[in-house]
Amino acid sequence: MAPKNKKDSTLIIRLPKADRDAFVALCEDMDTSASRELRDHIRKFLKKNAKKGS
Repeated sequence: MAPKNKKDSTLIIRLPKADRDAFVALCEDMDTSASRELRDHIRKFLKKNAKKGS
């Protein structure tokens, strides 16, 4: 049986290198990962806007 939270897709975004580097560095300073923080933001955004899309 596959894990419930299996990550099986990739999202590619383009942003300025300085923004990416600052974000990754801040995540490292906070002992987290950029991917974890982006996934968390996406989940919160989906939950907040779930009814707007219907």
